Amino acid sequence: MSRRSSIAPEWLFHYEKQWARADIVAGLTAAAVVIPKSLAYATIAGLPVQAGLYTACVPMIVYAFTGSSRALSVSTTTTLAILAANALSATVGGDDANALAAASATLTMLVGLMLVAAAVLRLGFVANFISEPVLVGFKAGVAIVIVMDQLPKLFGMHYPKGSFFHNVGAFVADLPHLSATTLALALLTLAALVLLERFVPRAPAPLIVVAAAIIAVALFGLRAHGIETVGAVPAGLPSWTQPDLPLALKLWPDALGIALMSFTESIAAARAFARNDEPAPDANRELLATGLANAGGALLGAMVAGGGTSQTAVNRQAGARSQLAGLVTALVALAVMLLFAPLMASMPHATLAAVVVFYSIGLFSPAEFHAILKVRRTEFVWAVTACAGVVLLGTLEGIVVAIIVSLFALAHQVSDPPVYALRRIPGTNVFRRDSSKHPDDEAFPGLLLLRPEGRIFFVNAERVAEKIRPLVRESGAKIVVLDLSRVFDVEYTALKMMIEADARLAANGTTLWLAGLNPGVLAAVRRSPLGERLGQTRMFYNLEHVVIKYQEIVSRNGDDAARR
Repeated sequence: MSRRSSIAPEWLFHYEKQWARADIVAGLTAAAVVIPKSLAYATIAGLPVQAGLYTACVPMIVYAFTGSSRALSVSTTTTLAILAANALSATVGGDDANALAAASATLTMLVGLMLVAAAVLRLGFVANFISEPVLVGFKAGVAIVIVMDQLPKLFGMHYPKGSFFHNVGAFVADLPHLSATTLALALLTLAALVLLERFVPRAPAPLIVVAAAIIAVALFGLRAHGIETVGAVPAGLPSWTQPDLPLALKLWPDALGIALMSFTESIAAARAFARNDEPAPDANRELLATGLANAGGALLGAMVAGGGTSQTAVNRQAGARSQLAGLVTALVALAVMLLFAPLMASMPHATLAAVVVFYSIGLFSPAEFHAILKVRRTEFVWAVTACAGVVLLGTLEGIVVAIIVSLFALAHQVSDPPVYALRRIPGTNVFRRDSSKHPDDEAFPGLLLLRPEGRIFFVNAERVAEKIRPLVRESGAKIVVLDLSRVFDVEYTALKMMIEADARLAANGTTLWLAGLNPGVLAAVRRSPLGERLGQTRMFYNLEHVVIKYQEIVSRNGDDAARR
């Protein structure tokens, strides 16, 4: 690829005319979903609804010219909104709109700069550090927190918010003061969303319910019946917003967590909806693109941004073939800013809250928890732990819990690699784990075949040795073979462990052989003292060669001499 095409948007240089109609339709369709949801997510973050409009426009434009995914739709998500809400509420007190705007710009700029720095350092692999079960649990926790956060708007209540259990208690205590009209509107909105998604899945359900609610407020004078609305929304282009540098010292921990989730959600959505006939999303390029999208949006009133799975799915299902679809969505958001902003003043908070709740509930998937439990109970515990961390400790702390749980899971897996005793399937050269299910598999008296799996290094070398010793002791074998065909790497500590094992075995009249070494492992063994101890005669290409050699020794010298 030329330098020119690696810097400029790739899709512009390879655009095909027949894509234009599909991209325009997809962009318009996605806009009908993205814009109402962005307005709702802005309210989650405690920001004015126009911040949602700006986020559906500016980051989308920046990403279209910098990102590697052709279908990714970049604005904001429920997860990012709730993380931003926690960060801003802890930093900005009161209802000072200017202070809130500056804090949001600072947070968003920090997120952008962190993502750009991560791209420069080529840290795209970090997205793989959060396991899928932990991410499932984290998103479920976020769904619970969001629903609890939106309940006051659904029921027309007002109470000071605090921890999760405080909010539950306050909600129950305030139930006698609910607004029946507000609750009725919220339930009608939820019912409409359910029916539209069920029977007309291609319809822009968020746009329809928001438009219907605005019309209802105007026709039936719902404000007089206790329905609270968004209020005046400034029309026109977003104004320049200056980040507040002193706030950066307070916001950087939150920004770090938001940057991680923005990238994780973006790369997951980009990979999930990539077509086989288009370039695969590049993790480091996505870091750069989402970073620039956040940095650019920060200066023009946008909130923290990232790629959303649901809106990307809509974009792709509507036929998006390139980033032009994202530009069309951004242009629709721009048109709403310039032409239709006054209409948003009549938008009910209850309707926006219902939209938020409806699409947030999807983050909690009992089916995914059940699927994880069926595969492995331990990973189910990790998912539940991540969920509980978000609910009980908070979303930022929940990210930390999720990362710690993921790293603990990784450490647990690599620290306890399996070691299997092997037998041969009769009439073949296939060796498999010794099992009572296969009583006819062949064993070789005096020969013990062992197969460790995974990388053997300082974290797990002693654990591997602990597993091997009882197997050797119980077998009474004169020759012990380590089949390293499933070991992709060994490190100095592991080699030292093998040298000590060879010495102990030799003292007991037992010989150690190695088999199935890949080129890297073989080179490491030869460079170490272990290679000198074993020489060429005790290292074999595979287990079949081991058996042939063993049978030659037995045939030549008899069973008792099979120790070299």
